[in-house]
Amino acid sequence: MVPIGLDIERITERTPLLSTIEETRLRISKSTEAAVKSRLGQFLTPATTAAFMAGLFPAASGICRLLDAGAGIGSLSCAFLQRCLAAGTSFDDIRVSAFELDESLHASLRASLKEYAVELPLSFEISGGDFIEYAINEIQFGRQEFTHAILNPPYKKIGGNSRHRLLLRKAGIETVNLYSAFVALALLLMAPGGQIVAIIPRSFCNGPYYRPFRDLVMKHAAIRHMHLFESRSQAFKDDDVLQENVIVRLERGGQQGSVRITTSTDDTFVDLGGHEHPFDRIVFPDDPERFIHVPTSPEKSAFELSSAVRYSLAELGVTISTGPVVDFRLKEHLRDMPGTGDVPLLYSGHFGPDGLTWPMPEAKKPNAIRRTSNTEKWLYPNGFYCVVRRFSSKEERRRVVANVVDPAAFDGAAMLGIENHLNVFHENRHGLPEALARGLVVFLNTTAVDEHFRRFSGHTQVNATDLKLMKYPGRQVLVELGQWAMRHERLTQAMLDERFETLAT
Repeated sequence: MVPIGLDIERITERTPLLSTIEETRLRISKSTEAAVKSRLGQFLTPATTAAFMAGLFPAASGICRLLDAGAGIGSLSCAFLQRCLAAGTSFDDIRVSAFELDESLHASLRASLKEYAVELPLSFEISGGDFIEYAINEIQFGRQEFTHAILNPPYKKIGGNSRHRLLLRKAGIETVNLYSAFVALALLLMAPGGQIVAIIPRSFCNGPYYRPFRDLVMKHAAIRHMHLFESRSQAFKDDDVLQENVIVRLERGGQQGSVRITTSTDDTFVDLGGHEHPFDRIVFPDDPERFIHVPTSPEKSAFELSSAVRYSLAELGVTISTGPVVDFRLKEHLRDMPGTGDVPLLYSGHFGPDGLTWPMPEAKKPNAIRRTSNTEKWLYPNGFYCVVRRFSSKEERRRVVANVVDPAAFDGAAMLGIENHLNVFHENRHGLPEALARGLVVFLNTTAVDEHFRRFSGHTQVNATDLKLMKYPGRQVLVELGQWAMRHERLTQAMLDERFETLAT
């Protein structure tokens, strides 16, 4: 079989059969309504990506039991079989179990697999049933027969009290999306040494919702390879998917060692590059949340190298929270413009490149909230705060964007409302010393912090938990950063980054 990392043209080449499958994929993708794709979580795998994924499996012989859950029209299974065929397979027997809920795809899937049964020792079974139900039954009976799995699982949230969520809990799986559920189930169905290659959203790498999934993966498998697409929009461009995806290879029961990280701009893989990284650069040993970092260069980042960046927020005496005002729950108390008895209400839109602008008469969002006994518990005393937007647009250059809340902007208001789309740094629900608030803003807006954040976060959301688990300079260093910022009328990105370099030595 093709060795990993070599001869990328051979790995991704198309045969007439794979080209026919790709033509079918394009036709189905174009003719399937977006609502149907969303309902099924169905985004078919491009041929080059399927071939690349098949090329990640290590050489093997004997008996192959291949699982393809969410098989679609068979792009992944056929890429795996094509690799076996091109290299002269060492398998004595290959059995493919393909699961696809959309029965309208079964004819194409069956026709594709039948072509390979002519030249390979292949048998296959296609199921239109519920993969989760099947897998739970197999796991409960202790059946672990699969040696390989190649997956592009459905992407769809699982309701907290849904039938699937309850079924998954029977196998000890706690997760919030079908894609992570499929990978977890495939992992538990693998025989010892079984290999899984899957293309999935990168959102599992961080955040509290995927912590149980990360724990399960690290308990039952070794991470061998991760491939990152640098372009968010290219992995499934024919389906207009704007999601940061990774390809992962897991080995059931493997001893964790170094991890190979590769990158390419898109699914042509023409600029494929990669490096081996020790596992302690992938999951930091002192990280209780077990965030999965994806370093894209062999050198340590400026963030990692800085001896000054080593303190937790708790050690700084600072707390971070999500803004407490959820506007749709307090709708009757919101005001377009402030009046008597109202206090300022801050949304992300009040913060721009030039800092805080309040009020904004032309804004679509309210500028104030009525202060009453019903709203008092959601308000903060007026003061200096550091706030970070929870969401950035996909086109923005920076993921982490911090601003200072300056109490002088509010004409002596006693309290403030901070809306839920902002994260806020505070001291026991009170403001920070001005220099500390401004120092946090300087630090968080450096390129080093943004690059560090992108190594473990693959989506545009910036959670309070993500910021809480980061390391920071000491309190006095942050105060000095803030005092430095206060001496300048305007700070450029270059100035922020140069200042960070003075901390990194």
